[in-house]
Amino acid sequence: MRRRRLCIRGLCAASPACTRIPAMGTGYALRMHGARRLASWLLMLAACLCVLPAAATEPTLRLGAGESSFPLAGTVRYWHDTSATATPEQAFARAHADGFAPLPGGNPAFGFQTGAYWFHLPVENLQRDEPLWILVQEYALSDKLDLYLRNPDGHVEHSAGGDHVPFADRFIRYRHPNFRLDLPAGQRMELLLRVQSESSMQVPLALYTPKAFAEVLRDAQFSNGLYYGIVLALLCYNLVLWLMLRDASYFWYLLHTGAFGLVLFTLNGYGFEYLWPTSAWLADASIPLSICLALIGMQLFARSFLDLRTRWPVGDKVCLGVVAFFAMLGVAATWLPYSIATPIASRAVLLGVAWIIIATVVMLRRGYQPARLFLLAWSLFLSGTAAFTLLAFGVLPQNFWTQNGVQIGSALELLLLSLALGKRYASLREENIRIVQETNEKLERGLIDRTRELRTTMAKLGEANVKLQEYSRRDPLTGTYNRRHFREEFAQMLESRKGSGRQIALLLLDLDLFKRINDSHGHPAGDSCLVEAARRIEEVAAQRGGLVARFGGEEFVVALSCRDAQDALQVAEAIRLRIQQDPVRHEALAIRLSVSIGIHTVDTERGSSAEEIIRIADEALYRAKDDGRNCVRHSLTTA
Repeated sequence: MRRRRLCIRGLCAASPACTRIPAMGTGYALRMHGARRLASWLLMLAACLCVLPAAATEPTLRLGAGESSFPLAGTVRYWHDTSATATPEQAFARAHADGFAPLPGGNPAFGFQTGAYWFHLPVENLQRDEPLWILVQEYALSDKLDLYLRNPDGHVEHSAGGDHVPFADRFIRYRHPNFRLDLPAGQRMELLLRVQSESSMQVPLALYTPKAFAEVLRDAQFSNGLYYGIVLALLCYNLVLWLMLRDASYFWYLLHTGAFGLVLFTLNGYGFEYLWPTSAWLADASIPLSICLALIGMQLFARSFLDLRTRWPVGDKVCLGVVAFFAMLGVAATWLPYSIATPIASRAVLLGVAWIIIATVVMLRRGYQPARLFLLAWSLFLSGTAAFTLLAFGVLPQNFWTQNGVQIGSALELLLLSLALGKRYASLREENIRIVQETNEKLERGLIDRTRELRTTMAKLGEANVKLQEYSRRDPLTGTYNRRHFREEFAQMLESRKGSGRQIALLLLDLDLFKRINDSHGHPAGDSCLVEAARRIEEVAAQRGGLVARFGGEEFVVALSCRDAQDALQVAEAIRLRIQQDPVRHEALAIRLSVSIGIHTVDTERGSSAEEIIRIADEALYRAKDDGRNCVRHSLTTA
């Protein structure tokens, strides 16, 4: 900018109009000279404005207090690298040059695409008590994801995910790819995600706190468990009917239900999680293979239910031709590239279901009444499948109905097909209608009862899980935190206090001559003393935001933030006096307690380990005992 301004001044000075003033009178000459100076300054100002750098238009996502989850579709920006050759440095540079664009319409689904997609988002965490966040791509079938987290100092951390990376490498063992993000409060970080996949390019991203992500896991487990519970119940129900009646329609229904359950098991990421967690080939091939198997089951079931062989021979031949096509496609899917086999299989779902509806309409026009419910079932299934397929190709936006269209449509379809089979068999076997109806009603009531019991059990299980997590962190006698949880929290405290300018004090406390209390008054009296000592320690430590835990036996530990060693000594002395102040009442006994305390204060910038700090405080505790007990001693060294 300065160079252009100097150049303009040079041009002005070289102009004859600026160096020569015509002899037309002094006033006129001065006015002309002033006008030319004004024009020169205006020209310089315009040049300066032209060379000012463009202001960054990319917004920063600020993780405000009270928020635990952030869908990123409205804030993240993307770039399609068609050649898939760009490096992270090039992508960062392009993002800083405003070369990324917002998601079109906020829709993170792009259909089947070649190349790689880059997603960029600056993030600033404003929650000091939530430094750990989880980035989740809520789509299970992406091949390779590379996350680059750029710190303010320029350091970049890289993580990889997707179903071409072993499942065990994921931060959390969950069906959707996820990444750990360490976002220090008040620092602007940059997220850069590269996604390359032969599957549908769907990248719905969201940020969660660990607690919010746990709630998402719970809800997902319930909803998917409910769906697969319905599928399993229908499988068992129709398996019993097939074994009893030996009707081919029930067998083909079982094949269709089981195969389509496998399709959704794979699409939802459970196949990669539980069946082939280390096989990228199976992760790709399982999608078109399971789709072809489900389509074969669909066609054979429709052929048997509609009795095409007898009632419409031409339609029967077409149906067999469709089955042969899907069988060949399934075989070809074992060697065809995923980007070719899966789009073909996805489109074939719509064609296969459309053909079944056409055949059903023909049979209905010919007076075959069982085809009514059959038509409704496949129409619902076609609607759900069409929504999911159009989402995969980027035609429809991602929302609850498009994302879960297949599960909703298939659940309704399976239920209606089950009813349709019952009605068909009832119309053919009128003498057994009462038995069939009673069986259907009992099984349907059982399904409703089991679903209700499942919901109740899941709710109780969730409550019990929360209580169990809390119990696992607490000492069962005193109610303070246990040693394992204290070590975890203390390590986080050391990390979170870096740069705060304050010190952390660790106090190790040991009740004096506690064995004598147990030997003289019994263990119940000793337990009462431990409980009361823990309560008094927490009274004092809570005023300073201290973390209290039972370290073992009659030992306790306190970690708190302090200004200096003298500040920590004052807290320790207050605890010692509070324990010594009043005797502990147990039945008719009044038991006097005293405590020895060892302290070690540490500057968080020194990077001392938790184990080293505990060791030094323990040495100070032994000096307090050696000096006669009932006293406070500070460490002699500085970690």
